[in-house]
Amino acid sequence: MTSLGLLALVLVSATVFGILNNRLLRLPLTIGIMVFSLVASVFLMLIDQFLPWEGVHAIRHLLAAVDMPATLLQGALSFLLFAGAQAVDLSALNKRKFSVLALALLGTLIAVAVFATGIWGILALVGLPISFAWCVVLGAILAPTDPVSVIGMLRRLGLPAEIQALFAGESLFNDGVAVVIFTVALGVSHHDHAVSALHLAEAFGVEVGGGLLVGLLGGWLAQQAFRIAKDPHLDVLISLSLCTGVYSLCTAWGMSGPIAAVSAGLIMAAPATHRAISEQGRKTLHFLWEVVDEVLNAMLFVLIGFQVLETTFSLPLIWATVLAIPLSLLSRACSVLLATLPVYIRGQDRMGVLAVLTWGGLRGGISISLALGLPDGPVRDSLLCICYGVVIFTIVVQGLTIAPVVRKFNPR
Repeated sequence: MTSLGLLALVLVSATVFGILNNRLLRLPLTIGIMVFSLVASVFLMLIDQFLPWEGVHAIRHLLAAVDMPATLLQGALSFLLFAGAQAVDLSALNKRKFSVLALALLGTLIAVAVFATGIWGILALVGLPISFAWCVVLGAILAPTDPVSVIGMLRRLGLPAEIQALFAGESLFNDGVAVVIFTVALGVSHHDHAVSALHLAEAFGVEVGGGLLVGLLGGWLAQQAFRIAKDPHLDVLISLSLCTGVYSLCTAWGMSGPIAAVSAGLIMAAPATHRAISEQGRKTLHFLWEVVDEVLNAMLFVLIGFQVLETTFSLPLIWATVLAIPLSLLSRACSVLLATLPVYIRGQDRMGVLAVLTWGGLRGGISISLALGLPDGPVRDSLLCICYGVVIFTIVVQGLTIAPVVRKFNPR
């Protein structure tokens, strides 16, 4: 099938599932689309189990052709992160900058450590022992909150602007930290070589610092181009060039493309950039990135739902996945509480904020794409199954119940 055919298939599936959700379930669009794609995947698996059908193998072949990790990490994710960063309230983010930094850096490290330790014991308990290094890899896969899921959730909630900025800021930046941990831990587990603290610090500096620098520099250059252009159509080209350019450069240079896209998007949200763009240009850009965000979200959640066809299940793995779900909540709670202690969230509702941050820590496309990028082998099948179970739980269960949690702890 051609690339255009694959695109058409995913769009048609997203449209059909979206209509079914609108008529039957009335869930938030992306969650409803993923639920229907999961139902369709399970239905196809049951058919293949009791009445082998070549169509299931054809669909699996198509999923392999889509190349999910590359599609997410090098394609659609750049646009989604860029669009999400533009929607952040910079003044509110500035007030919570130390909390965001603590959650994105220290919180991610704590989440990885707690989850890796717990899952190492769980896998040994169910009879699937793997090395601790592989457990760290899984911890890094599930540590970052997914900006696509989190920002979509924030749109439905009436949280104060500062809490929204804290949520969005953490989810936009913590993936770069997790990717560095994932890369180093994967090298240790796959090639069995030691990694020094100096090497880890160097990798972190290049990955995160380089991505931040490229994104800010690209944003500044785009800002000057907006001042020269003064044309809504050129504004669109400049923004698209900025998004794809900084991401591609960082990917080629071994830096964090997601961090570059986020920092460039924050420059787009700056008042100085708004002043450089005409009123008509601002309206055009807002409409463009809103449409891009909605369409790509729908398509990616279709792909995430269908990835269950690539997952291998067994009874010990099912038990490990069931136990991994509360462990993921525990690791998230520990990371939120301990990371924010140095800059403890002030105010009478601080425990409510911590509870909402814990329950709202959704995982999504980043975790799935990292897991799918693991080298082939039995360990990959185990980690992918656990990752998939945790991601589905956070998106469907936590995503649908976050509103009552918010109302309980933030009644105003």
